[in-house]
Amino acid sequence: MPDSAAPAHPAPGAPEHLRESVGPVGTAVIAMANTAPTLSIGIGLGLISLDAGTGIPAMVLLAVLPILGIALAFSRLNRAERNLGASYTWVGRTFGPWLGFQCGWVNMAGSTIYLAYGSQVCGSMLLTLANECHWTSAFGLALDPSSIALTTVVGIVALGGLTYLALRGADVVARIQTPLIAFEYLVLIGFCGYAAIRGTHPIELSWFNPATAPSLKLAATGIILCVYCFWGWDSAFTLTEETHDARDASRAGFGSIFLMLGMFLLAAIGFERYFSVSDLGTHGSGLLPYLGTAIARQPLAALPLIALVFSSVASLQTGVLPNARGALAMGRDRSLGRVWTRISPRYGTPSAGSLLISGIAAAIAVLGIGIGTLNQFVLAMATSVGMLVSGYYGLCGLACAWRFRQELRDGVWPALRSVLLPGLGGFTLLGLGGFLAVSDWQSSAGFAWNAQNGRFLALVPASIVLLGFAVSAVAKWYRRSPYFAGVIGGVGPEGVTGSSVEDALGEAAATA
Repeated sequence: MPDSAAPAHPAPGAPEHLRESVGPVGTAVIAMANTAPTLSIGIGLGLISLDAGTGIPAMVLLAVLPILGIALAFSRLNRAERNLGASYTWVGRTFGPWLGFQCGWVNMAGSTIYLAYGSQVCGSMLLTLANECHWTSAFGLALDPSSIALTTVVGIVALGGLTYLALRGADVVARIQTPLIAFEYLVLIGFCGYAAIRGTHPIELSWFNPATAPSLKLAATGIILCVYCFWGWDSAFTLTEETHDARDASRAGFGSIFLMLGMFLLAAIGFERYFSVSDLGTHGSGLLPYLGTAIARQPLAALPLIALVFSSVASLQTGVLPNARGALAMGRDRSLGRVWTRISPRYGTPSAGSLLISGIAAAIAVLGIGIGTLNQFVLAMATSVGMLVSGYYGLCGLACAWRFRQELRDGVWPALRSVLLPGLGGFTLLGLGGFLAVSDWQSSAGFAWNAQNGRFLALVPASIVLLGFAVSAVAKWYRRSPYFAGVIGGVGPEGVTGSSVEDALGEAAATA
């Protein structure tokens, strides 16, 4: 294989492979933790109610349909080619390196932005829990959970500690997250189930009717936010080279989607049965703790808040894992620098990438202090990242449909599984993301560095995409990445069917 087509290798002296350390249970736990069920329900559903009113269940059901199409795409592509780069590799092989790089770049950027404001949310939750325990000051400083500066500092410290644990391996993270995710689901089922049963507002068909949304733009915003709340199930596929069986990633991905769907619907019905529409809007970002205090007395009333703390911690820790592995895949192809390929000799994990991503996230969190309150910052970033997620999900769905289009002749189920449902999901999500970006831009007359400015919301994802094209240009013409010469995932344009990148490299070498 000529030097220009050779894949990047880890630094001298470092191991070339990640450890195969994660089983089916661990993969499922990491996927569920990365979707942050309690955080998505406790904060996300309240924010969705601001756009959809009582139509939260309708938004959830509409959002899960294209998500299932994309999950089918991930599953089918993963069976054909196991690669921790996931959409970066698959879309690059199908539609070319420029779009494939954007999938990897957008996923990495969106995850890093999430870690930035997720650390602030984590800091706010920790300070709120401290206040509930009557710890309101330290060293003469008021522990105010509404202070975005203080929550940022606390969150960055928490992110640092969680990154260290993530460096020790996905299996270690899975062991830590197992009791946390079990506690989260028990609390959610208990409190939301009680509210759904004992609430006084009757269930109405309008809750499941998307036409009840105040406008098409708000409906699109609600669906995008729901897609964002589901985001994280695909982290299972970035662990595919560390699992013992390729099917583990698919099982974990689908399992986390259906669990989240059930929990979202239970929580949405519980909230709307127990609270009025005005209560939903007023307590939007703190709906779950508010439910706890409305239902129970202390100390039981604090359980939803504790679950939120666990969820914010879990989402930060599991957010570092897939991000670093996606960056490792891009570094191996030299579409990113070699620093991203450095694997810890002790733990067999992408150590440099994990530290870099956490450091960048901390810097973004500090920069976000001046653009609004914590709630405004969270809503702005969730909407912007939701548009990015819809973009790379959409491209992956279309890549699957095009790559396996010959299966249209193989029967109804192969056609649905590999072509029609992934393609329809991809078109839907791309259309929603584009529509929301244009609507946000048109909603403001001018730009302002403010989380509530429509042009700011539209320019965040647009700037990330433009920066991605600039970085890819550097990779192609300066770094001379083999990825842009058609050597994707370690092999040429003919594609791979092996179970790992190492198998692919062996096949390519034998061919040469």
